[in-house]
Amino acid sequence: MGDITLQELLEAGVHFGHQTKRWNTKMNPYLLAEKNGIHTIDLEQTLALLNATRDAIREAASAGKSVLFVGTKPQAKHAMKEEADRCGMPYVTERWLGGTLTNFNTVRRSLNRLQYLEKMEIDGTIAQFSKKEVSGFAKEKERILKTLGGVRNMTDLPGLVFIVDTKKEQNAVNESRRLKIPIVGVVDSNADPGEVEYPVPGNDD
Repeated sequence: MGDITLQELLEAGVHFGHQTKRWNTKMNPYLLAEKNGIHTIDLEQTLALLNATRDAIREAASAGKSVLFVGTKPQAKHAMKEEADRCGMPYVTERWLGGTLTNFNTVRRSLNRLQYLEKMEIDGTIAQFSKKEVSGFAKEKERILKTLGGVRNMTDLPGLVFIVDTKKEQNAVNESRRLKIPIVGVVDSNADPGEVEYPVPGNDD
């Protein structure tokens, strides 16, 4: 992550919070003002906290640990997948499957099944099955890829979880906290910054 400026954050609209009626009082220290029923986020604090976030990510990466990117909302999913692919990290951009972290052994079994189905296609052994069975395999493969394709190369629990919209991704937050995996979270004015170790106040849309 290169150096980010206040001007870049401003131009990206990071300072726009939610409507004041939807705010979480725990976000008060990170809010600058209220205008036309919308909270404005203090970008100077956002910038300072981004630096702390960058250090945490670097520390995890230097220790050889993965960073799991989580963002399933339409506004975030494309960018999350793109950036995760760019740096070779796992991601969840469709639906968070319950137990992705807390029941990781079961997830790995599903991914091993995916690998088996793909191997049958490559070596041609799938030809020994009926058309109905092959169709079933194809649907099974598609289902696994949709829900777990982004974590197929994650062989162990991540060292850090990066979440856009911690309120929407509450299940991911809960599982990470249960396993004591540190969370970097983009927290809007309606979220609870106390749920994450590294809050980044900002517009999560």
